Amino acid sequence: MKSPCTTHSLTPLKSKANKMGETGGGKRWNFGANEVVELSCSQNVRYFLNLLADNLDRNDSRPVIPLGHGDPSPFPSYRTDPAAVEAVCDALRSAQFNHYSTTSGLPIARKAVAEYLSRGLSYQICPNDVHLTAGCHHAIDVLISTLAVPGANILLPRPSYPMYDSRAAFSQLEIRRYDLLPENGWEVDLDAVEALADDKTAAILVINPCNPCGNVFSRQHLQKIAETASKLGVLVIADEVYKDITFGETPFVSMAEFAEIVPVMLLGSISKRWCVPGWRFGWMVTLDPHNIMKDSGLVHSLANVLNMSTDPTTFIQGAIPDILEKTKEEFFSSVLETLRECSESCYEEIKKIPCITCPYKPEASMFTMVKLELSVLEDIKDDLEFCCKLAKEESLIILPGRSVGLKNWLRITFAVEPELLKDGLSRLNKFALRHSKKKQQP
Repeated sequence: MKSPCTTHSLTPLKSKANKMGETGGGKRWNFGANEVVELSCSQNVRYFLNLLADNLDRNDSRPVIPLGHGDPSPFPSYRTDPAAVEAVCDALRSAQFNHYSTTSGLPIARKAVAEYLSRGLSYQICPNDVHLTAGCHHAIDVLISTLAVPGANILLPRPSYPMYDSRAAFSQLEIRRYDLLPENGWEVDLDAVEALADDKTAAILVINPCNPCGNVFSRQHLQKIAETASKLGVLVIADEVYKDITFGETPFVSMAEFAEIVPVMLLGSISKRWCVPGWRFGWMVTLDPHNIMKDSGLVHSLANVLNMSTDPTTFIQGAIPDILEKTKEEFFSSVLETLRECSESCYEEIKKIPCITCPYKPEASMFTMVKLELSVLEDIKDDLEFCCKLAKEESLIILPGRSVGLKNWLRITFAVEPELLKDGLSRLNKFALRHSKKKQQP
């Protein structure tokens, strides 16, 4: 059966000219498509969002409902606090932040981030251990580039935030996948982790709170992860971008609390809590009380990669102390309440849809993973076809699970306006009913 995806395919794009070869005109040119780039880019969220957008029916007058993104900033309920905006304006007007940044960031910004991350911790993070980046994407780029020595491998969760997969594939760092277990609240399969690791395993990625599953790991489970990583001699990469986006019963505990057990590289940004992903401000923090990262040379290599890299804009760095200090608590609580209501609505409405099941009620982040029951559908063979037809027929964008490493699942974003979410889930239900197998007559 022909793919419903009209202008893309999941195979890498082919150049009009043979790589390092002849064009149609017969002349030989010494450049062409980079197959490593093509393969790497076919694993990220933007690839799938563009693919689904190409399947929209342009004659459908209804607004497109974006339940596949991780950016609620365009919606009024998630507009950032005016105090944060004023902090950026003040930094720009001051004319004190028009210069280049230092390698790991301006001292005032590193100090402010260290103090912010130390809130609620049992110890204070040192500003010298904070390295500022142009968003968390940039932190991932820098860290993966540092770890990608010949022959090394990295343990990534399945499902996962796919930027790690794309960047590791691009750097030719071998990926080994361990499972998150939906029947256990999406906890890490630690037995699988031990079986996968060897003496070339550099690090294990732990995303908590979890994108894309919407769960929060307990303190006890985090300690087991840290102990397992220590036993294996691997670095823990702790992606805590959603650390302040929790609204369930499980309290968030930072992996920073277990740095005495295992060295931790802590990643984060202001993009989610402040709803400003376009401001591109993030960080990496080396939590290394026993100097394991330092003595191994990893910290020195990290600094050298940063020396070759870009920096977050200096006016955002200049604004960060006030952004972190002066944003009103009412803004945070309002956003969290909206997310909580939307997550509740999403979970309850999904129960009414015949072809999908949600194994775990989301209690954090902006997403939930739902399993696609293909056996009840009559003309859809997999998650990609489901999402392509959904985009075409209902102007509704939902990510296929394969985009985050789990085929025949779906990732649904609930971080939109409540009424828009209600409309989107209604369209999803109509689509599911329309494509469900008809009951056999007796």
